[in-house]
Amino acid sequence: MKVKVLSSGSKGNCTYIETTSLKILIDIGTTYQYLASELEKINITTHDLDFVLITHTHSDHIKGLQSLVKKTNLKVYITPGMISVLQEKIPLENLRNLEETNIFNDLKIDLIHTSHDVESVGYILESNNKSLIYITDTGYVNKKYIPRLTNKNLYIIESNHDEKMLMNGPYPYVLKQRVISDKGHLSNHATAKLLKEVVGPSTERIILAHISEHNNTEKLAYEYTKKELEKKQIAKEIMIAKQNESLEMIEV
Repeated sequence: MKVKVLSSGSKGNCTYIETTSLKILIDIGTTYQYLASELEKINITTHDLDFVLITHTHSDHIKGLQSLVKKTNLKVYITPGMISVLQEKIPLENLRNLEETNIFNDLKIDLIHTSHDVESVGYILESNNKSLIYITDTGYVNKKYIPRLTNKNLYIIESNHDEKMLMNGPYPYVLKQRVISDKGHLSNHATAKLLKEVVGPSTERIILAHISEHNNTEKLAYEYTKKELEKKQIAKEIMIAKQNESLEMIEV
């Protein structure tokens, strides 16, 4: 699989994934123009895309979806709990239900149910004996998923906030409580602990995503995960996904 994180953060999230037979997106929280421009850099157009997966219906994950579907007639795969929101924006004929396990040509997609404040999911993608975990926007990861998340080739996972920065920062108290709750976001500490538990010999890279502009820094997110992995004597490449700058295309 080839993977390129096009944007990640509170202002917009979008990731491009390519297998031997498919070209897909996870989320389209950027503008259509930004998406088209970034894809053009790798000689792809929006009309080359096969479908888009949605993690949840907050605007930073679906902002450009209406324009994308209008211009390309693309199919949008979602869980049933997202239909009530998306049917107001997207024609019903373009919406498709995801099962717990889904097979599209050479790509297998399993759902991980996450715990944000709306219906939300993460994904386990597998193609040609390679695997990818994609989890953002969740207050915690249910322990029952740990065996299924273990020893994958690539992890794209949020490391949203530093708890001290959040509590001492500018957010209103109610919003602070939401962010640190079970329906909020993973902290640097929580993400690092999770990665220490699931990263294995097959893991090639980790991409830390959805980093808060106000309540975190790239350095803090990186150092938390690096230190936790070092406790298990694990050395893996750690990358930081950015809000307004796409990462390089990587292959797993």
